[in-house]
Amino acid sequence: MEINIKEIAKIIDHYHAKRSALIAVLQDIQEKLNWLPPDALKLVAEKLCVPLIDVYSVATFYRAFKLMRPGKHNITVCLGTACHVRGAPDVLNRFEDLLGIKAGGTTLDYSISLETVNCLGCCALAPVVVVDSKYNAQTNIQKADVMVKDLRTQKKVLTVKKQVRKTKLLKKKK
Repeated sequence: MEINIKEIAKIIDHYHAKRSALIAVLQDIQEKLNWLPPDALKLVAEKLCVPLIDVYSVATFYRAFKLMRPGKHNITVCLGTACHVRGAPDVLNRFEDLLGIKAGGTTLDYSISLETVNCLGCCALAPVVVVDSKYNAQTNIQKADVMVKDLRTQKKVLTVKKQVRKTKLLKKKK
């Protein structure tokens, strides 16, 4: 995945290339790209005159920063106490089996990322799974199956829509 160097430089320049703005710069880059690619981190180190190891130290210290490219969709499984005792580990195992990845991973086509959290703060709804910011209560294995199927179906629908658009554009050009 190519990054736009000019976009990254613009973010850094917004903070006047101040070393003290490192965290803010990383946050803005992640907000723009949805992760922190290695090339972006190198540019940050260069422009802020901070050793690359220090940039990586900050980026790896805070769990909010992502150094791996995430999927288009995100599934988050709560493993807090209430969710755990109500079956969240089984739900997580089901997602891992369906997606062919472990928690913290992303599918090879970058369509879905799977992660866990210690608590989402909605214990009465346990077990809770968040799919693309939508909270799903009392999730079980059957609901996990439907969630993954829906995400994969959505991907196919989007691919078909793109193909239809391309076909229409080609017909217009003729």
